[in-house]
Amino acid sequence: MNVGVIGAGIISEIYLKNMTEFFPNLRVLGVAARHLERAQRRAAQFGLRAYTVGELLADPQIEMVVILTPVGTHYDLIRRSLLAGKHVYTEKTIADSLDKARRLCALAEEKGLCLGSAPDTFLGSALQSVRQAIDQKLLGEVNSFAISVHRNNSYLLSRYPFLLEPGAGVLLDFCVYYVTALASLFGPFARVGGITGAPYQTHPCTLPGPDFGKILHSPNESQVSAVLQTRGGVTGTFHIDSESNTVGTPFFAIYGTEGILRLPDPDYFGGQVLFYPNALEGELPPRVLPQGNPYSSNFRGIGPAEMAQAIAEGRPNRASKEMALHVLEVLTALLEIGKTGGFAAVATDFSQPAPLREVLSGQK
Repeated sequence: MNVGVIGAGIISEIYLKNMTEFFPNLRVLGVAARHLERAQRRAAQFGLRAYTVGELLADPQIEMVVILTPVGTHYDLIRRSLLAGKHVYTEKTIADSLDKARRLCALAEEKGLCLGSAPDTFLGSALQSVRQAIDQKLLGEVNSFAISVHRNNSYLLSRYPFLLEPGAGVLLDFCVYYVTALASLFGPFARVGGITGAPYQTHPCTLPGPDFGKILHSPNESQVSAVLQTRGGVTGTFHIDSESNTVGTPFFAIYGTEGILRLPDPDYFGGQVLFYPNALEGELPPRVLPQGNPYSSNFRGIGPAEMAQAIAEGRPNRASKEMALHVLEVLTALLEIGKTGGFAAVATDFSQPAPLREVLSGQK
């Protein structure tokens, strides 16, 4: 499938590397960006053509558009791409509001086009190992999960200026990885609740250089304390504090009647999955589970490749628009009710994606 990429920022490098080297069912033709010179630099790096956005969308050879721009641009770019008759895969999240995402999903259905969205890390070896363990009842009956993560907002806002833009708070930019991971493992959510906050709306720039010490203004939420319940009855806690520090490992555990799974950070594709079996007396050592598939390094781009294969096979793609819409509803619900506290029902639905046990067909 012929692919055109819109966006020439930091994330585009790993996408282009993987899509040009590891996934032969994708043929990347070129790169577009708001500023043509940025597209030209990235295109030259990979021996591709540099486009303006309009040129890329008008090129009849391009069948799929991969959008790697900040979330605030997604609605316009996805809409234009669909209207141009292109399949679309976008970086997370699918849009910056639930209403916009609904309209994009409806437009894709109307046009008979495939629309997919990151994160695609749930297709990696670690979460597929967890999925296999759950499916094979290694944990017995799963009943709960717990997540606790801390980050350093001053560092992040200094390094990634797009996080200062409205809508780029910790929920849409970071929590999306965890909620997508949970959705891929357990299916749709029934209700969510919690409290969110933005206790520090200014941060000093911490990177060396001319802006060191400059005050950065960000009204976006940076703390989340939530409870999520799936339609299958699995309930868990979800705590993110971006006003802490960058040292330490995220805590992510799934609890069942036969033991506990400790998961790595779902922002990554691989990592060690540990199983702690139940023991009535004493304590048994944890067991490292085998990886669920070979995608253990940074395989961003597997989402578009899997989507291209799904289109060829006439089936739904795993990183589907329906799951992305559902995850966005969870995140926006937490954002809204988190201001005062409370719970909200989750209305959207999706089919839990099938496991990805092997490499994609035709991959080198």
